[in-house]
This record gives sequence, C-alpha cells and structure tokens, in this order.
Amino acid sequence: MTDVFSSAWGAIPEALREPVVLAMPFFVLFVLVEAFAAYHLEDERPDGSPRYDRRDAFTSVSLGAVSVGTMALWKGLGLAAYAVLYAYVAPWHLPPDAWWTVALALLGVDFFFYWAHRVAHRVRLVWATHQAHHSSEHFNFSTALRQKWNNSHELVAWAPLPLLGVPPALVFLGFSVSLVYQFFVHTERVGTLWRPIELVFNTPSHHRVHHGSDPEYLDRNYGGILIVWDRLFGTFQPELHRPTYGLTKPVGTYNLLRLQTHEYAAIARDVRQAPTLREKLGYVFGPPGWRPAAASGAAVPAPAEVPVER
Repeated sequence: MTDVFSSAWGAIPEALREPVVLAMPFFVLFVLVEAFAAYHLEDERPDGSPRYDRRDAFTSVSLGAVSVGTMALWKGLGLAAYAVLYAYVAPWHLPPDAWWTVALALLGVDFFFYWAHRVAHRVRLVWATHQAHHSSEHFNFSTALRQKWNNSHELVAWAPLPLLGVPPALVFLGFSVSLVYQFFVHTERVGTLWRPIELVFNTPSHHRVHHGSDPEYLDRNYGGILIVWDRLFGTFQPELHRPTYGLTKPVGTYNLLRLQTHEYAAIARDVRQAPTLREKLGYVFGPPGWRPAAASGAAVPAPAEVPVER
C-alpha cells in the first residue's frame, strides 16, 4: 500500500502538492488590498453600515488560522482511509500521471463537493459543522477564511473517488484547488462576469446569493468551482438584489469557540426537550429550522426549494 500511495503522490509536481499553502500569501494580500479599498474608497454600504468591519475580519482570519490545523488532522485521517480503499478495494488504479486522471479528480471532487455542500445545508447535524462559515454579516475576502473546523462529512462524500481508482493524492489536490478558487468568489468588488463564465462557473455574483439570508436566496448555489451542478439539479438562483448576509438568527458573538459550537449546543438542547424518538431524530437529521407539527401547528416542509430558518 505504501508503494502504491508513494507513486501516486510522487507523480504530482512538488509545487502543486499543497496549493492552499502556496496561495496563503496571496490570500493575505487580497484581504489587505480589499480592506484598503473599503476604508479609503467606499467605506459604507448603501444602508450606511461599514463594508469592512475590522473585528469581523479578524474573527474570520482567526477561524481560518485554526482551521489549518484541524483540516490537517481530518485530511490525515481521510488520507489513511482513502489509501486503504485505493490499494485494497478499488477494482482498478487510474494512472496518476495521466492528464485525464487529474481532470477526472478535479471534476469528481467538485461534483461531490456540490452534494456535500447541499447536505450541509439540509441536515442540521452537518449544518452545525458548516454554519460558522455563514455567520459573518459581511461578504469579502476575509469571509472566505472563516472556515469550519470539522470537515469530516466532506471526506465521506469524496470516498467514491478512491473507490473508483482515483489516487488519494489527486483527491486532496482537487480539494485544495477548489478551496483556492472559492476564495476569490467571496467579494462584492466584482459584479457579473462574461455571460459564458457566469453560465458555467461559480462567480462572486452566484456566491453572494449563496451567502444571503433572504428567503429567495436560502439554500441556493452550492457549487464550488462549477455552477452547472446547481443548474442541473434545480438549486440555481441568479442575483436579483444585494443579499442580506449572515444567519437568519445572528449569533451575535466574535468568540471563536462559540461560533463553531453554538449549533451543536442548540441541537443537544432541542433533543433533550423532545418527548419522542421521532422528534429527537428530526432535530438532529431534519433540515435547519425543523420543528415537529405539535410545536408549530404544522409540519415544517423539508424540500430544498422551500427556505427554512437557519
């Protein structure tokens, strides 16, 4: 198994093995440039509130800094599991040095990212891992760094790739490329791009919608690099107006630990108070905002097309 994985890893040029690490200085540079523009060129939103809040941005960067360590831990566990699947379960091994294997890995990671992201918005337990990324009421490059500390569900979502013979190193390369790409869609400084690009790729306009808490924007535009998945699976929403960013119920804190864990605590509280097993399971695996019929007068609809409170 070691030889198989080593050959797959060694086939990737050293400079491409961790694109996120290479991109970090550029992340910092873009955050600083955007912050400078916000303070010196256009400091206020149309409603008079600041476009770039220092404390909010510092919180986002701090969450991202911690996520470097937590993500390394999860990726280490995932790498071990993927190596076993690839070496002992996959019916064949795709050539790691073939361009089409790299292309398949990138496309596969993006496809499964769409579904993992969609599940993260539709299953409350998984939403608890993801909601911190949506907790900022601002939308800028620093928001892109407001990362979750638990990405275990993504590792489960990508498991079909090593099972299909995609080298584990290429799976993580695809994830890193996706993270780098998605950093650049977190900005209000870019309007809409050339129509063919808007048609195929995730863009700042599309991703602004995803971060909106407006009813028409909730649970839309899950794509990472490609927006075609949303167009194909019925979750696409064009930008109609400037979104209201953040959670539908703001957390109201800059405490890093609370931002990451408050939804877990809310789930535990609801489960404790629920009188039946069905309701307990509903609070855990139902969509965010799910309430039993007895509590709300009617069952809360769960389809993705119907916005729910989160």
